[in-house]
Amino acid sequence: MKMKYLPLALGAFALTTAACSNSSSNKDHQDAAQEEVYEAQLQPLNANVTGSETTGEARFVIANDTMTVTIDVKNAPPGMEHWQHFHGFTNDSAATGATMAQDANGDGIVDVVETEAVSGTTMLPFNKLPAAMEVGSDTYPVADDAGAYHYEAKIPMDALNKAFADAFGGSALNLDRRVLYIHGVPDSTQLPETVASIANIPAQVTLPIVCGKSNKVQ
Repeated sequence: MKMKYLPLALGAFALTTAACSNSSSNKDHQDAAQEEVYEAQLQPLNANVTGSETTGEARFVIANDTMTVTIDVKNAPPGMEHWQHFHGFTNDSAATGATMAQDANGDGIVDVVETEAVSGTTMLPFNKLPAAMEVGSDTYPVADDAGAYHYEAKIPMDALNKAFADAFGGSALNLDRRVLYIHGVPDSTQLPETVASIANIPAQVTLPIVCGKSNKVQ
């Protein structure tokens, strides 16, 4: 007597399984659709000072109200900390990366002040706590003996958006209008007096060695 109900039960189970599968598939699709991905290909700058062409790539993924940042760099000056930041304009104009064309004083070096014409000001630090917006910290990544490092951080977007707006007069983060810069050469590096820096920070700390425009890819 009970056996005749088995096909009906199996059919109901199959429909339920298909519905769950479709629901899961739809959720995965929605999550992917809500995800924002940006990438920056990092190109060398001031290689004549570093003695090597520093390169790298960065990826910024915003999902579930969190931004996951990964930055991989190679051929940087080894065994030292490297400051890394988004630069941009507070009026939300699109920033671009500096080249030797920005060497305004002709000393053969593009210093951080000379990058401002095309890249704007220093904005978001990628150190241990980016949302704290503390540019002058000592928690930036340190390159290994081969000049390579991997940086990764997960940043709550609510805290980051608020801190960014507070710091820059209500401006939005707008990742596709920012440029990532990585800085730093050894303290012993001899630089001309014409190489400028910001505040009282030594020029060796702020000298840009690589940069790349952040572009939306998804």
